[in-house]
Amino acid sequence: MSGMRHGGLYLAGTLVLSLLLMLLPLPSGLEPLKPYWPALVLIYWALESTDRISLGLAFSIGMIADLISGVLLGEQALRLTALVFIVLRIRPRLRFFRMWQQVLAVAALLLNDRLILLVVRLFAGEAVPPLIWWGAPLVGAALWPFLFLLLDDLRSRLRIQ
Repeated sequence: MSGMRHGGLYLAGTLVLSLLLMLLPLPSGLEPLKPYWPALVLIYWALESTDRISLGLAFSIGMIADLISGVLLGEQALRLTALVFIVLRIRPRLRFFRMWQQVLAVAALLLNDRLILLVVRLFAGEAVPPLIWWGAPLVGAALWPFLFLLLDDLRSRLRIQ
């Protein structure tokens, strides 16, 4: 029972931290390169704990992210729901990829996320973003091995299944 409680707190803590990192301001030149932290954390949890991650949780985290960041309501909810759906579908293969293969898969997932964001924003009437805007998925993919190892190490130290 204690492991379940710690696991739930650890999951909630990592998701809250990802939302806070999403709000962290960067210099204006680096802002387009900021990784999408909630997506990276949800990818990790979808790979490691399918019984705790659902499309409803991804939608809820997305709605919270929409509310705290002030973007179009439902934008991030749609993106995170689509992302988690794809990860849960390919989880059996993705889980056993080597790290460099996971980096490529995460890059593809984050690029797909950017494509969804682009379509939503174009329908909302916004202008086409600059080319540097496409760098954020690559930054997120480059951070993936470090984030994966950090979260996995903390999870094993806390003995969370």
